[in-house]
Amino acid sequence: MSASFPSLAVPQSILDTDLYKLTMQQAIFHLGFGYDATYKFTNRNLAMFFTRQCFERFRAAVSQFSDIRLTESEAQWLQEACPYFTPAYITYLSKYRFKPEQVRITFTPTSTDGLQGAIDIDITGPWVETILWEVPLMACLSETYFQMVDTDWNLEGQAELAYSKAKSLIEAGCVFSDFGTRRRRSFEIHDLVVQNLVRAANESQGLHPGRLTGSSNLLLAQKYGIAPVGTIAHEWFMGVAALKGYADANSVALDLWEEVYPEALQIALTDTFSTQAFFKSFGANPERANKWTGLRQDSGDPFAFAPVAKEVYNQLGIDTSQKVIVYSDSLNVERCIQLQKQCTDIGFKPSFGIGTNLTNDFRAASTGEKSKALNMVIKLSSVDDKPCVKISDDLTKNTGDPATVAYVKELFGLPMKV
Repeated sequence: MSASFPSLAVPQSILDTDLYKLTMQQAIFHLGFGYDATYKFTNRNLAMFFTRQCFERFRAAVSQFSDIRLTESEAQWLQEACPYFTPAYITYLSKYRFKPEQVRITFTPTSTDGLQGAIDIDITGPWVETILWEVPLMACLSETYFQMVDTDWNLEGQAELAYSKAKSLIEAGCVFSDFGTRRRRSFEIHDLVVQNLVRAANESQGLHPGRLTGSSNLLLAQKYGIAPVGTIAHEWFMGVAALKGYADANSVALDLWEEVYPEALQIALTDTFSTQAFFKSFGANPERANKWTGLRQDSGDPFAFAPVAKEVYNQLGIDTSQKVIVYSDSLNVERCIQLQKQCTDIGFKPSFGIGTNLTNDFRAASTGEKSKALNMVIKLSSVDDKPCVKISDDLTKNTGDPATVAYVKELFGLPMKV
């Protein structure tokens, strides 16, 4: 870290976000979902506190988000790199401006001197607008935290660490991408990581079966000439379920997605209301199961996922040899290599979206002990005043209105108590 006072962690581009935020925004835009939405921040590790100074710096940074806009050159690149974006949507995005008044940030002191405490974030406004806040807001908060609270770290060894991880993955035959925007330590770190992933990929090209497929971060994908990757998030299923009902939410969400993306971005996320409920719905539609490219595993036991998916596809008479499973939950190099072998042996094409382990893997400079990343989420809380919930395969991570969580668990026959 520099000894000088750090600059505010304001994103330098509207493209400094994950692709799936834009693909979902386009879906909302084209389907005419003109509803208001609310989002809620959760800090899952309450032992990691914020300081009042961190809060003030974060709030100051957010006030400057209104200056961010899509440039003409970025719009041109986006249309070329992501041909599924329509001219009408690109025009909308070019006119889009963040509205800081949609974000309410509060600080609740927990120390007697009032200098340490908890930060709370609430976002309110039209869904088509507020959907873009989540990723850059979390990245901004994480960077501010590591500027102002946990400063016992530096960049030493980070380039080689990212390079060595990429080499190990490529040599093991893993197909992987960077998913590290939301919980990165800083943009500088993220940039350095992607630069060295690309370096390892270029040096290994043609020598090993593994490869780097791209980055979920649009700005870094543009900078390093790699593919922007990602399709759909829990938010889509949560919002559609609130608007259209929970009983058939998975099918309806995928139907609506296909209306906007009939030939692209068809990796289905399975765990918004539990993978159990998803596979029941998915298995009832052989045409969709055959058409969609594959599935994304994002919670629960990743080693239990491929065997169950194999059984579902087999029952439908579908060959899995060309089906993809994207793993994206708490991955590191060792786990990717283990899942690579299992998934390939079962008969799928595995892929890995690696986040925090790439962009926030640090040790304290003074002690060498692990320097923890923030364990935080911003989740859709309501659409059109209807509560949104997520029923993770890790049942300790359920989010949303407790009564609606209980209703959805009962609807899908899920355990009521954790």
